[in-house]
Amino acid sequence: MSNVEKKLQELGLMIPEAPKPVAAYVPGVITGDLIYTSGQIPLVKGELKYKGKVGKDLSPEQAYEAAQICALNCLAVVKGLAGNLDRVEQIVKVVGYVNSADDFTAQPQVVNGASELLGKIFGEKGAHARSAVGVNSLPLDATCEVELVVKLKKEKE
Repeated sequence: MSNVEKKLQELGLMIPEAPKPVAAYVPGVITGDLIYTSGQIPLVKGELKYKGKVGKDLSPEQAYEAAQICALNCLAVVKGLAGNLDRVEQIVKVVGYVNSADDFTAQPQVVNGASELLGKIFGEKGAHARSAVGVNSLPLDATCEVELVVKLKKEKE
């Protein structure tokens, strides 16, 4: 079991199967020592767990949980491309989109669900640049969507 997998187990979490794309794209791309994930929505076993606008249909606390699921789905993509989450050298950037009611302005607190989870899993390697953006809608009426840029350690030759 990898070090990251042990940490996840301590946190009572596990990396799911990488979600299947819901349109014409790939879940992620590896180029050099960077992985770019496509935006991941809060799918659990193929079903959308959190749906609707934050501040209208869902609370910020529910959206925070949705962002955590999105981050785990992103890590599933990273694991699939890298082969092992111990290869993560740094979470470089997190971009979070929040399906927001017109008067909702706490997008950063929602995306903290992803950011804080990555910090718990990776420690200093989880510190990242970030954007948290409020949007009018998301695919399938998802509550939020998260994407990652991850730097990998060089493979030993």
